[in-house]
Amino acid sequence: MTKDKLSYKLIKIIKSAAAALAVPLFIIYIMVAKPDYAIMNGLAHVVLPIATVVGDIITWPVRVLGNGADWIRETSNLRTENENLRKKLDAALANKYACDIAITENQKLEHEINVKRASPYESVIADVIFDDSVFHRNTFLVNRGKKSGLEHGMVVISFDNRLVGTIIDCGSQFCRVRAITDSDSNVAVRVGGSGVSGFLQGNGKSGASVGFFSDAQFVGRAGLKIITSNISGVLPSGIYIGEMIDETKVDVLRPNQNSRVMILKYNNMDSYK
Repeated sequence: MTKDKLSYKLIKIIKSAAAALAVPLFIIYIMVAKPDYAIMNGLAHVVLPIATVVGDIITWPVRVLGNGADWIRETSNLRTENENLRKKLDAALANKYACDIAITENQKLEHEINVKRASPYESVIADVIFDDSVFHRNTFLVNRGKKSGLEHGMVVISFDNRLVGTIIDCGSQFCRVRAITDSDSNVAVRVGGSGVSGFLQGNGKSGASVGFFSDAQFVGRAGLKIITSNISGVLPSGIYIGEMIDETKVDVLRPNQNSRVMILKYNNMDSYK
């Protein structure tokens, strides 16, 4: 009985396999021996949907695994991008914190040495178009002149509010500026944060040096901040000039260190507030 049942099952499986094999063999026969496109098209409407369903069923685990792998990869990429963004944000916050500290320290320093910004005065931005530095002569041209409202005696500063020089000649569209390093430059100055006054004398290409007259016992030293004084009324008071590098020499801006400058429409009849 058991053998009969087993034989019956085997015969049934063989018949089913043969029937299943007959269909593709029949299709191949038609395609090779007797290509009847009408029959082929009819079979395609039956076979292709079945093959699609079977294929979807067979490949379902693969597609699920593939989608899972894509999700894992995208999640990993998002985590990596998130970490990079966090690092950039931390760096930006640290930079902002450093900038805030620098601004606070700068404001404190300005208060201590009485440096004042040039903002109370109307200014004109100009390009440095020619540098005429020969021996002890340090002058340069800017591409703004009387048409821009400039005139003799106006003050030229850098974009970080350091004194560069004063206008000594003006045309309609250009001005000549005497740099503070010029040997004819003689600027009334003061040690920031103190009442010690003196004069800054240009030394040509070697820079500038300062001599103090208000305190005979005072000796300059490296690190002292030098700012303009309004003793002579020629310049506004409180414009930063530079830092002393020894007992007399001051680190000042030279003409070739500026490509653009600001010119203050300063009236020397007014006090610098």
